[in-house]
Amino acid sequence: MKLYKICNISLVFIVYLQNTVGYKVDCSSTLRMGQYICPDPAPNYTFIDPKTQQPEGCTKENKAKVRCLAAEGITCKETNSSTFYLEVPCKWTNGYSFETAMLLSIFLGMFGADRFYLGYPAIGLLKFCTLGCSFLGQLLDIILIATQVVGPSDGSYYIIPYYGAGIEVIRSNNETYKLPQDDW
Repeated sequence: MKLYKICNISLVFIVYLQNTVGYKVDCSSTLRMGQYICPDPAPNYTFIDPKTQQPEGCTKENKAKVRCLAAEGITCKETNSSTFYLEVPCKWTNGYSFETAMLLSIFLGMFGADRFYLGYPAIGLLKFCTLGCSFLGQLLDIILIATQVVGPSDGSYYIIPYYGAGIEVIRSNNETYKLPQDDW
């Protein structure tokens, strides 16, 4: 009877330890893909800024901290819970809308309104004085703004809807290594 009580108490203690201890790790640096989800899918957590369509807190370095959720049974040392914060890439915007720049370029580009809007007053004045360089400058600016080669003068990105038609430029040089594919 005594042995039965000792085993019962030991079993209760072991179950208690399993439920309370779990794994305690440094979540932001040691967890691998599949062990966490970013951003936290909680319905009350909004991480997209409706004004800029980028993660809230996006800095000029194009990084934003978002709340992530670790897998079940993992406790983070940083917060002592299953949530932690991780830096994710973002596109810092300063209020320049892609749609506005395109509309200005199409309808008022011959007067340089698009360049004034984007922060290039010298080119805007040149286009204004020459009627868009005889409309060739206007056509060129429509193409350059549509392909997002010309952006705001402060180095920020355009405000584009989160799942909008943003262009990601991929560059290569002599140091670029191409991974061979099976079908080459």
